[in-house]
Amino acid sequence: MYAIQWLRSLFFVGQIYLMMPLIGLAFAPWAIFSKTGARVCCKTYSRWVFWTARWMVGIKCEVRGTPPEGEVLIAAKHQSFLDIMMIFTALPTAKFIMKKEILRTPVIGQYAKLLDCVAVDRGKRGAAIDKMVKDVASGAQDAGQLIIYSQGTRVAPGVKADYKVGTGVLYEQLQQTCVPVATNVGVMWPRKGIIRRPGTAVVEFMEPIAPGVERKVFMAELEQRVEARSNELMREAGFDPEA
Repeated sequence: MYAIQWLRSLFFVGQIYLMMPLIGLAFAPWAIFSKTGARVCCKTYSRWVFWTARWMVGIKCEVRGTPPEGEVLIAAKHQSFLDIMMIFTALPTAKFIMKKEILRTPVIGQYAKLLDCVAVDRGKRGAAIDKMVKDVASGAQDAGQLIIYSQGTRVAPGVKADYKVGTGVLYEQLQQTCVPVATNVGVMWPRKGIIRRPGTAVVEFMEPIAPGVERKVFMAELEQRVEARSNELMREAGFDPEA
């Protein structure tokens, strides 16, 4: 059975990477001149991935909670490419804080620029945080839902990783409501490798944290809530992150 699932996964992964440039090129004339076109393109591609994931490898994608509208900070758990697509598709005008290297990725990098995603040089931590805050608050960015991955990278199920101070700095500087997001997608869609496992991949928008909480208290609450709920979702999917 593993061999059959691996082959199904191989075909699935191959076709989604084939469809990425095809859909990107199809929408390019609209996307170049309109952020709406760029968003529709990215959501169309994501929905193609969700649909094919369900019948090709047995992954059902489910969004729980209430996706916010308006200007908010989204502080999310990140386990694989799948949670990026699920969060983005659930929100009306989302944009990401992302590592600078992604801008050089074909198709993804070009669309990230069109959507005013904020690129960060992770090798220069202090300068990167300063630039991130300035880019977000400068007024050059359109209003919307700003997504930051608080651990700074994809973290495999069961692996512990610190929460980075950048989320706390943004929360403090922007004085916006923060919506934590938990997930279990890494159980079905690992950060590396070909295999995709059947199951229900969940991203869950949790109760918001109001602005004005002291930074250290905010960071502690954010980490506790996101990690606890993500662990529950992973157990729901059949994986014990603390085993």
